[in-house]
Amino acid sequence: MRCMRIAVLAGITVAASTAALALPAQAGIPARHHTPAAQCEYPADVLDLTNWKLTLPTGEDEDPTDITQPDLATFSAKPWFQVTADCDAVQFRSAVNGVTTGGSSYPRAELREMTDDGEEEAGWSTGEGTHTLVVKEAFTALPKEKPHLVGAQIHGGDDDVTVFRLEGSKLYITDGDDAHHHLVTDDYELGTEFEAKFVARNGKIDAYYNGERETTISSDGDSNYFKAGAYTQANCDNSDPCDDDNYGEVHISSLKVTHS
Repeated sequence: MRCMRIAVLAGITVAASTAALALPAQAGIPARHHTPAAQCEYPADVLDLTNWKLTLPTGEDEDPTDITQPDLATFSAKPWFQVTADCDAVQFRSAVNGVTTGGSSYPRAELREMTDDGEEEAGWSTGEGTHTLVVKEAFTALPKEKPHLVGAQIHGGDDDVTVFRLEGSKLYITDGDDAHHHLVTDDYELGTEFEAKFVARNGKIDAYYNGERETTISSDGDSNYFKAGAYTQANCDNSDPCDDDNYGEVHISSLKVTHS
C-alpha cells in the first residue's frame, strides 16, 4: 500500500502519495516521450522533465513549493501544474495571490533548468559553448488589470537576462530591465501556440519566434539557466480580484534544451 500524506495547495487540502499529487489517468492516450503504452497521467508523461525543477505559487510566505527529481516525474497539482484534457500539453497556472520567492513580488508556476538528472542547478556561460532552449507554448490566460505574463526566459545569477513577455496583445522580447526591447507582435491572441527559441553563444543571445530571428542581445554572464512556465507579472497590489480565479496561464507542448 502506498504511503499517504496530506498536502495544502493554495488553501485546498488534498490527499497525495509521498511521490505525487496526481490527476486521474487518461487511459489509452500515448505519452509524448515514453513508450506508447504509457498513460498520460503526469506532466512528465508529456514533457521530458529529467533536468528541471518546478516552483509553484503555493506554500508559505516567500517559501513557495519546490518539486525536484525524482518526485517531479510523478507529480501534478491541479490547477497549477497538470496535463491538458487532450493530453497534448502541460498547463502552468499562477494566480495573483500566489506565494512568491524572496527575490520577486510576483508568483510563478515555472520550471528551472537543472543538470545531472535533476540533482544540481544549471549554470552556464554565454561565452563558452552553445546553449539552446526551444519551447512550443501558448499563453491561455492573463491576470486582470495588469495583463502581463512571462512564458520563457534566460535567467542570470541575480536577475532575468531576456524573456518572452506578453502584455495584453503585445508580445515582447526583453533585454534586462528593458521590458519593451523588441516587439514581436502587437496582435497576439490567447491560445495561439508559437515556438520561442533562445540560442546563447559567443557572448550574445539570439531570440527566435516561429523560426525567425527577432533580436540579438549582448550578454557576458556565466551563471545562466533556462526557465519556462507561467511567471505572472501581477499581484494583489495591482490586480483585482485578489483570488485564485485571477491568474496567468501558459500551455507548453514541447520543451527542449541542448548544450554543446
